[in-house]
Amino acid sequence: MLKNSVFILISIVIAGFFSCNNKIQPEIENDLVDVINQYRIDNGLPAIPESESLNFVAEQHVYDLAENQPDKGECNMHSWSDKGSWTACCYTDDHAQAQCMWDKPRELTSYQGDGYEIASYSGENISGEEALSVWKTSEPHHDVILNKDIWEDMEWNAIGAATYKGYAVVWFGTEPDIQ
Repeated sequence: MLKNSVFILISIVIAGFFSCNNKIQPEIENDLVDVINQYRIDNGLPAIPESESLNFVAEQHVYDLAENQPDKGECNMHSWSDKGSWTACCYTDDHAQAQCMWDKPRELTSYQGDGYEIASYSGENISGEEALSVWKTSEPHHDVILNKDIWEDMEWNAIGAATYKGYAVVWFGTEPDIQ
């Protein structure tokens, strides 16, 4: 009886260990949204309302980036693989395929507006502070965060973010998220 109980207990522990470790699911990175919003406030800009839809898009994208890395050729980190419930997209540095990225929130959620993404990769893990530090040194990404240059007339009414296996993405939208 004791032998069977020990065997069952060990089986449950092992099954629990493997089932927890086999769940590959990014967590919504609220820290990243908080860090971005605090940085905007520190620069005299309003915080952006967090969007459940854009968080979902961010989760899907960091997972896709980590598990199905874009072709290192011409496709950059705004690209999406053909291995999910989305339309594949090879986003190139000339922005010729920008619409395929802008459409992702509408494609994957009930969000009605375009989505604009900033992305970063930094090894195994990346914190919100580390991601923001990277984007501060990249003028195009920094401009999106602080509504500068071509982004100055955009009013961000929704934000979502996620990190997973060293990838960090933030999605911005002009439409409020009506969930």
